[in-house]
Parts: sequence; structure tokens; C-alpha cells
Amino acid sequence: MNTKTAKILDGKGLAEKIYTELAATIAQLQPKIGRPPGLAVLMVGDNPASAAYVRNKEKACAQVGIASFGQHLPSETSQSQLEDIINQLNQDQRVDGILVQLPLPDHLDAIALLHQIAPDKDADGLHPVNLGRLVRSETGLRSCTPAGVMRLLAEYKISLAGKQAVVVGRSILVGKPMALMLLEADATVTIAHSRSHDLKAITQTADILVAGVGRPGLISADMVKPGAVVIDVGINRVTDSKGKSRLVGDIEFRAIANVAEYITPVPGGIGPMTVAMLLENTVSSYLRTTQN
Repeated sequence: MNTKTAKILDGKGLAEKIYTELAATIAQLQPKIGRPPGLAVLMVGDNPASAAYVRNKEKACAQVGIASFGQHLPSETSQSQLEDIINQLNQDQRVDGILVQLPLPDHLDAIALLHQIAPDKDADGLHPVNLGRLVRSETGLRSCTPAGVMRLLAEYKISLAGKQAVVVGRSILVGKPMALMLLEADATVTIAHSRSHDLKAITQTADILVAGVGRPGLISADMVKPGAVVIDVGINRVTDSKGKSRLVGDIEFRAIANVAEYITPVPGGIGPMTVAMLLENTVSSYLRTTQN
């Protein structure tokens, strides 16, 4: 048993470093381009968690010098109204990135809306064109959460080539692009999910274990190989017996910290990195305007 405590992969600290770099890039380019980068976050309805996420994104934009063109729309907004707004933003030369905040009200088709976003303004990196570029290892906007994981691993100089990586979860937001990015970095990748037999036997093989399912405490210490790197992408709000709520991930953090070599906290791990990558995607699109 490993008695030393795992080193923390500090996503919050790295995100701040990235913001400083982005602010310097924007300050240098803005006089040449004649405008700041622009990001439009579209939120529909009154989901409190979504509202908090949007506030965080807009605050981060202000910190680095990105102009916000966000719109908060009533929950009864129709599919065609939203498509019209996206098409206007596609044409708007002040806007470099467009993001539709999920989840949407039930009457709206999120996938169809995503397809409306111009691929080069797809700040979330989820348009089929950008996912196709990822599959082909071509340059393109990358899905923010897995890109944030990769940047954090790089910051701590964690080698991936030849390592066994296990991704728990197969969502289009995290699991699938995460597996592709790890593969691109020469890891040997296994994707596990709710139908996998003997999850514990699979996760115990992982040198790099990424959990992104959205189930608190899914990964326990006995499922982790000693000395592994454990990345927790889950964000779950749990309420204790006194009615007090807090954010937790998908892993049993304290117990796993005694087994793993590196671990990400929740909050303060991958969450801040997701926002940093969103801003980096927006600035990448902005940079492209200088090359046209």
C-alpha cells in the first residue's frame, strides 16, 4: 500500500496561468485586428447550475479581454428562433466563438442546434467537423473538457506514450474525445461504460484513469492501480443529512489519494480547465481572422 499522499493536479492554478497568457496575446493582437475576440454563450431558461456556469464563463472572458455577446433567452424560445440567432452570430464578424449552454429545455433539439454553429466558431469543439478533425489528427477546435485534461497532464510532464489509459464513460462531451486525444498521445486506450463487465478489473489496469460518468463515488480505492494518475471529470452536487450541498466528483477522493501518484480535486481540477480551453478556442478562432 502506498502510504504517501497523491500529488494534486491543480487545474485552478493552471487555468489562471492560461488566462494571463491569453490576456497578453489579446493585448498584443487587438491593435492590429481592431477589435477584441468575441464569445457568445446562449442560455435558454432558468437552470440555476447553468446560470452559475455562464456567469463563470463571462467573468473569465472579462478577465482576459474577450467581449461577451451572450444572450439569456426565455425557456419558451423556439427551435427556429434559436437557429436564427445562431445564424446571425455565424455572420457577425465580432464573434469568434459560439456556445449553446446545456442542458436545454426538453422541446429543443441540442444536436440540431450544434450543427447550425459554423465549425470555425464552435467554441465547445463538438461540431461533427471538429470531431472529425480530431479523429484524423488534423488542426481544429478541440472539445474543452478533454483538452483541459490533456493540458493539465502536459503541465505536470506526465508521460502518456505507451501507458495504459482507461476512460470510464463514453459521452460525446468527454469520453469519446478523451479516448481519441489519449490515443493521439500514443497511450493504449480502453473505454469502459455502464455495460462493461467487471469494471474493477478494467480500471485496475490503468496507468492513467479518467472518470467522467456523473456518479458520485463510482471509483473506489480498490479499483485503482497503485501509482496511477487519476483524473476526475465528474461534477455532482450531493446533499448531506443536514441539507447542506457540496460538489463532488466520480471518485472517492480521500481514499484514492492514498493509492494514486497524481489526482485531480473537485472542485478546482478539471472544471476550471474546461473554461480555460473554451477561452483558448475562442482566441484560436480570433487568431485565424488575422491569417485570412
